[in-house]
Amino acid sequence: MFYYVSKIAWFFATPSNLLLSLILLSLLVALVRRLRGFGLGLAIVATVATIALGLLPVGTFLMAPLEERFPQFQDDGKPVDGIILLGGAIDASDSVARGQIAANEAAERILDTIQLAHRYPQASILISGGGGTVFGDGVDEAPVVADYFKSIGIDPTRFIIEDRSRTTAENALYSRALVQPKQGERWLLVTSAWHMPRAVGVFDKVGFPVTAYPVDFRTGGGANNLYIFASISDGLRRLDVVTKEWAGLVGYYLTGRMNVLFPAPHPSPPAVGSASL
Repeated sequence: MFYYVSKIAWFFATPSNLLLSLILLSLLVALVRRLRGFGLGLAIVATVATIALGLLPVGTFLMAPLEERFPQFQDDGKPVDGIILLGGAIDASDSVARGQIAANEAAERILDTIQLAHRYPQASILISGGGGTVFGDGVDEAPVVADYFKSIGIDPTRFIIEDRSRTTAENALYSRALVQPKQGERWLLVTSAWHMPRAVGVFDKVGFPVTAYPVDFRTGGGANNLYIFASISDGLRRLDVVTKEWAGLVGYYLTGRMNVLFPAPHPSPPAVGSASL
């Protein structure tokens, strides 16, 4: 139930959808003679807000704290037992339809996992991602990615396929059930930098110690974060992504899917334990 409620609620709360809805609503209100002035005024305000939020680096300012929460991974020479790739980097349905991988703007998740697979040839590769959608079952992402990795020469005996999850919380829960990590094992968690706090939070919650390997950075830091966007759609897209992520942190914390509101790196991995979401 949480999955469906969150997806439907977020559709209407997404900034770009909400702003467009306000513009359309205000225009409809303007058709009523008594409310014409109010409707036109609301339309103007919503339109200006859309342009401002799309061009100004609002989304960048909101995303920077998420991306800077976990530092980039530095190889310290310690062994790596496994690599966890979270789904969200491809369109599984399009990949199957076209017969080749159809990556999206989070493609670095795939690319960096390939690099890690070669750097740590003994490490297992857990690919987590199902195919559920609000309106029915979709194509499972994990098997599609596994087939791609196999096609470029990665040994399929290293793969652990988790194809049931539809959310980040389920990524963690089902991954732990498959792996049953042992004390002292080191698993690298590969996901977008802006998504890493929530991802680490749910893995900690289920008792699966992970080491953050953030990729897919979308902010440059420093003066780069002051740049305006070249198009309104680019700015609104970033605002949509980051607003959803902050909402996810709050929602996961309030519903007990994370122990803390804004997870941070810990000096040593938490003890392996049993927990459930």
